[in-house]
Amino acid sequence: MTEDKSAIRDAATVIVLRDRLTNPSILMGQRGAKAVFMPNKFVFPGGAVDTADSSVPLVAPLPALCSERLDERSAPGLQNALAAAAIRELWEETGLVLGERGDWQGSVPADWQEFARMGFRPTASDLQFVFRAVTPPGRPRRFDARFFLVDANAIQGDPDDFSRASDELSHLQWVPLNRARELDLPFITEVVLAEVAARVTNPEPPSNVPLFLHTEEQSLFLQLKGHPMPDAD
Repeated sequence: MTEDKSAIRDAATVIVLRDRLTNPSILMGQRGAKAVFMPNKFVFPGGAVDTADSSVPLVAPLPALCSERLDERSAPGLQNALAAAAIRELWEETGLVLGERGDWQGSVPADWQEFARMGFRPTASDLQFVFRAVTPPGRPRRFDARFFLVDANAIQGDPDDFSRASDELSHLQWVPLNRARELDLPFITEVVLAEVAARVTNPEPPSNVPLFLHTEEQSLFLQLKGHPMPDAD
């Protein structure tokens, strides 16, 4: 079966925030020059949801408020898959672990086996859903991306150790938040950075989440607030 490259895929992106009250910085890496999607751009770790992510057992779920926001304008019951994808992509692209010590029960999906061999089980309680954006029509890949913010203190081990990272992102580095816009960034990343900067001193999940939605006719911002949204189609 041929993959439909134009189909919108659910995706999760992780913004790791360090030293938020003193000298805030965020973890970013650079996509390869030959990447089909956003070549050469500096981005946060993230990627598409895998089928197996929906059944990955989480030690603790997302905060209730974040789970409620994720449920809006989404397929029912997608929260576990999105949270698991965020943790898995962070692990694959940076080698950093968001989890707790413990043994897995039952079989371990292929993409999670190294995570499990490290002696960790994924936990989502420190992830905060802060932004959502849909890739515009006409791009070689389209994603419905949910952006999660997590404090670096929730990471297991040394946050400067990227030795287990894949080669999907190069130049992994902690970038001072006030200098991140000096990098070559996708437009949507710049928008998300503004949201992060506005929340940097607030440790609580946001009461509403921006949704940047692209249709064939227009691009518009909506807010996910826990009640039905106007029809944007």
